[in-house]
Amino acid sequence: MDGVEPAPRASQPAGGVFAASLAGLQGGMSGALWMLAWMGLCSVLERRSFWTAENLFATAFHRASAIRPGFSAGTVSGLALYLVLYSLLGAAFATAVRGRLPRWKIVLAAMLFGAVWYFASFHWLWKTLMPLVYLLHSEQPAFLGHLIYGTFLGRFPIYLEPPRAAAPEVVEAPPSAPCAMPATPVPTQSSSPPDPA
Repeated sequence: MDGVEPAPRASQPAGGVFAASLAGLQGGMSGALWMLAWMGLCSVLERRSFWTAENLFATAFHRASAIRPGFSAGTVSGLALYLVLYSLLGAAFATAVRGRLPRWKIVLAAMLFGAVWYFASFHWLWKTLMPLVYLLHSEQPAFLGHLIYGTFLGRFPIYLEPPRAAAPEVVEAPPSAPCAMPATPVPTQSSSPPDPA
């Protein structure tokens, strides 16, 4: 009918493309932080620096001088590159799948996306652009880290939900005693003296 707009699909997130991309940025950022924490822990277990992954990524700006045994000024640029790149990947993923899949399938798709990105970047893209990353990264922790990244990225729809309003507080009256007598009204007395007649 004319003048009547069709109702939006139930699975379509509110806010459209812009809201989905912002939610994807948040999901990608949290996923990248958890992934880096995992890869740092694995590096420590391998008797390397916690910051190995970030230092390897810093070679994009500082070449071989960025590879140091600990945290340095170059580590910050590697960390920033990880966070910016993986947040933008999250925004692109969220924009592509918004409203098209149920939530559990979004998580699976995001994990698959993380795995595909790992193989495409670490075995092809970085081989050309950042060869030290390709040569020196630990494959198994990096692959599992990308699955962790996908898990957190797949939770991006929670950032699309509007905040819930607090429910109004209901104050209950104290229960009355079962044998209590109803209160009898007390007649009001006038303050003027009684009439003697």
